[in-house]
Amino acid sequence: MSRTELRPFTAADLAACGTLLADRHRRHRAAQPLLSARFEDAAVALAELTAAYETPDASGAVAYRAGVPVGFVLGAPKPSPLWGPNIWVEAAGLAVTDPEVTRDLYAVAAARWVDEGRTAHYVVVPTYDAELVRAWFRLGFGQQHAHAIQPAARPGTGTPAGLPVRRATRADIPALAQLELELPLHHGRSPTFSAGRVGTLEEALAEWTADFDNPGYATFVAESDGRVVGSAIGCALEKSSGHLSLARPDHAGFLGFAAVFPHARGTGAGRALGTAVIDWAVTAGFDSVVTDWRVTNLLASRAWPALGFSETFLRLHRLIGY
Repeated sequence: MSRTELRPFTAADLAACGTLLADRHRRHRAAQPLLSARFEDAAVALAELTAAYETPDASGAVAYRAGVPVGFVLGAPKPSPLWGPNIWVEAAGLAVTDPEVTRDLYAVAAARWVDEGRTAHYVVVPTYDAELVRAWFRLGFGQQHAHAIQPAARPGTGTPAGLPVRRATRADIPALAQLELELPLHHGRSPTFSAGRVGTLEEALAEWTADFDNPGYATFVAESDGRVVGSAIGCALEKSSGHLSLARPDHAGFLGFAAVFPHARGTGAGRALGTAVIDWAVTAGFDSVVTDWRVTNLLASRAWPALGFSETFLRLHRLIGY
């Protein structure tokens, strides 16, 4: 095997690495055909890679063998303090012909990232390549989040007895505001321990009052004994800031939020709400439905796969220095 040459990623590497990215996506779509076919075009993939390269403070590494590129890693920081002093390798930020070279690429790129004080590292990895995922695990990363997809087709699962689901009305705003706090509260507890901010009930009430009639969102509530016990929201995937570039299928609906009050968990309310959003997406004419979850959220990580969602990308995380 030819010697692997490793060096920092530059603009001169974009064209060849755009082809690598298109090839990776082609293999990914063989396993997940609901992903967008657009990114199999090398020119389209190059545009996504160029956008990633032009993100402020982006940097990375590229590997060549016998003058031919065999992989790259490219990351950039996000300004939100939620993620710590961070670097993100998004869906368009990596492609390799040999999963093992990933470890060498990260070694080169991460040296600069840590020198810059960026010690919280995130990478969005396609799930189709088990050896690629394993390479990141062998770099000290662990799975934090999952992205998933399913066809826009009615699940065929009935609503549990006594748990009707309906579209929300303005009269439900007090319950919707309380439920908006339930998800971050749940994520703050064991075993997720998220550091995400929990807003106030007053803030949530004000936002719901102002935005309730937004036609871009479909809000559903589940009831038990005539009282709201949970809610879910559907919208077009384009409204999500977490599903970008190659991780954004065309014409997809999004199960963007779901929460159930603690006393009603385990009753099937989450499944009923998820089914309602999928049914809405079918009626709205979307081709697929996408969602995501923290894998340490035991409820979501069991409920959504049970509804038929199949993982497409994994967000992996490593915190340097511990």
